[in-house]
Formats: sequence, C-alpha cells, structure tokens
Amino acid sequence: MNMTFPNEVLLPEVADLLARGSEVEIRTKGSSMLPFIVGDRDSVRLKAFSGYEVGDAVLAEVAKGRFVLHRIVNIEGDCVTLKGDGNLVGTESCSLADIKGKAIAVVRPGRKPVDCAGPKALKRARRWNALPYFIRRYYLAIYRRLV
Repeated sequence: MNMTFPNEVLLPEVADLLARGSEVEIRTKGSSMLPFIVGDRDSVRLKAFSGYEVGDAVLAEVAKGRFVLHRIVNIEGDCVTLKGDGNLVGTESCSLADIKGKAIAVVRPGRKPVDCAGPKALKRARRWNALPYFIRRYYLAIYRRLV
C-alpha cells in the first residue's frame, strides 16, 4: 500500500529514522535531479553516514523544515553547497550537521536498484555536471518532454 504525505510531515520523520541508523526508501518528487532521478517515478534509498564528500547526493535540511535531495558541489569547512543535477542555476547551502543522509540507490519500478553512491555513478554525475550549460539545458528540455 502506497501512502502520500506532505514533505513537511514526512521528511522530518525520515531524518529521525536516518539519525537512528535506519535505511529509508522514499519516493521522489520534482525534476531537480534529472536525468539521474525521475520525480514521481523513482524512489531513493537513503542511509546516514559519518562523513560526506563532493559528489554525494544527499538529503539535507536547507532551512527549518525545508529538505532537498541534491548533490554536494562544494564543502568548505562546515559549509556545504548543494545543487540538483537538473538545476541549471541556483544552489542551496547548509552545514554538514544539516545533512541527514546519502542516497545509496535509486529504485525504479520493475528494475533492479541502481547504485548511486559508487565510483561509476559518481563519475557519470561529474561528467554530466561538467557539460557546458547550453548542452545540459537542451538535453534537459528534450528529456523532460520525453519522460
């Protein structure tokens, strides 16, 4: 049985479960992580870790009660900069303590889970984010219309 809850209700509970050591799977919304995670189709398996690195896709609380699942693009001291793979511009910031967990697998209906934390997945994400703005822009425009 699938149930839908508003993010304001669900994600603080997810953060609490992650803090207690549980692995949690949630269905994603939105298109900020395209082309790697498709909202309203894919689910993401999350797990808390003691350390996070540039390239990790993480669930973070960027403002009181506002959570995002985005990729770490920079870490300076305790300050973390996040950006969705499907976002052409705009970033969010949080502290390392605001990161609740890391995406370890993308689960697609009828398919085997895809490791999104391994070296192969991180390499694909780095290549994607290194593409020039205009290439990502046009690819995402076409991809959004097809998917």
